Amino acid sequence: MALPRISDFRPRRCYHYPAMTPFFAYPGTVAPEDEGGAAGISPRRLISMRWVAVIGQAAALIAVHFGLGFDLPIAPALAVVAASAMLNVSLLLRRRAQRRLSERDATFTLAYDVLQLGLLLFLTGGLQNPFAILMIAPVTVAATILSRGSVVFLSALAISAITLLAVEHWPLPWRGAPPALPAIYVFGIWAALVLSTNFIAVYAWSVAGEARRIRDAFAATQLALAREQRISAVGALAAAAAHELGSPLGTIAVIAKELVRELPADSPYAEDAALLLSQSERCRTILAELSHRPDTEGSSPFSRLPISALVEAAGAPYRAKGVRVIYATATSTGEEPEVARSPEIMHGLGNLIQNAIQFARREVTVTIAWDKDAVTVEIVDDGPGFPPHLLPRLGQPYLSSRQGHGGEAQHMGLGIFIAQTLLERTGARLDFANLPEDGAQIALQWPRAALETRDGRRRGGPESNGRPLTQEVPA
Repeated sequence: MALPRISDFRPRRCYHYPAMTPFFAYPGTVAPEDEGGAAGISPRRLISMRWVAVIGQAAALIAVHFGLGFDLPIAPALAVVAASAMLNVSLLLRRRAQRRLSERDATFTLAYDVLQLGLLLFLTGGLQNPFAILMIAPVTVAATILSRGSVVFLSALAISAITLLAVEHWPLPWRGAPPALPAIYVFGIWAALVLSTNFIAVYAWSVAGEARRIRDAFAATQLALAREQRISAVGALAAAAAHELGSPLGTIAVIAKELVRELPADSPYAEDAALLLSQSERCRTILAELSHRPDTEGSSPFSRLPISALVEAAGAPYRAKGVRVIYATATSTGEEPEVARSPEIMHGLGNLIQNAIQFARREVTVTIAWDKDAVTVEIVDDGPGFPPHLLPRLGQPYLSSRQGHGGEAQHMGLGIFIAQTLLERTGARLDFANLPEDGAQIALQWPRAALETRDGRRRGGPESNGRPLTQEVPA
């Protein structure tokens, strides 16, 4: 049986996979408080809170009726409390503890608590009962976990119950004839409860919404940093693989050359030997390209770059039709600092440059400068600039939008928040401003010591000697 020839296994098609682009699609283009917010609470927590209320209500009824001797409608009042206890037991039997409540389920659960407490107060004096202040409790809980619509619904339900209790209720239990409270006093209690319900609901919802926005924004920041680190790790792995495979591949190439030279032209294996040699050369070319990718471990000479080259590398993946990007080196003193190619700097700078390109009309200028104490990067675009009312708040997550080139509305805020968070971790300070004419300006400044190499090595080569160096990237 004849041995199979290499040409029998010749590949018919070669697939080329495009390089990954450091692009991150940020979640949450709608602010989190505008979405459902009950996904973070389990039924066990609400059930536990209701058990506390059931025990407290039963203890108060028994102590007041039997201990203090007030004539309460104890049977119907305890029946209302028992209904909550039975509901809790049924929920424990029907739901798994790890399951999260939906927005609708959490709203109905808290609505029941409002109605149950309202009925209990109806039996025990209405707003004249000192425990009427507890009507605020379910609304406060709702404001911390639910969306705006659910909080409005529960606030309206609580205010309706408070209003009904102000005019309709059983007499306040008392020894002898109950005191007749003036109508103006009852109205004052009603007004205090209504205003407290509205104020606490709005305040608690806004504070909880801000906390949710910060939480989601930091989660997006961690995702962006993790993705940038994975990209860098892939580059390091590719460089290491190229280094390790170089020696055996070189041996294969030498043997293939010997075979091509030794085999006669009419040999049936001459074609196979030539194919083997060409494919080994192709593999060596591919590995040579991979070996030039940056190494995050610092063993590659490209793991640290001059600051001007690093800034250009950070902005290289981002382009927009009709917008040119100019990288310029301003007049600087001293040798140009070398900067570690860290994921935080690469992603943060790339994000800010992408933001400027997105909103520019025709041109973006990135200027790099340094001296013996600091390193500065200035990003300027000729777009409409930052909205003046948002300028003091830039760097906070989930701000409103400004108009990008082409007139379309562009959401901003989360990307700037991520960039600022990552860059501040490297020691940078960011300042945002609008130019007197149209355009936005972002200035970054690092202490030079925070960016230079650890062992004090600096980039060799000539200094700028006061001559600005400019490079233009065409659109």
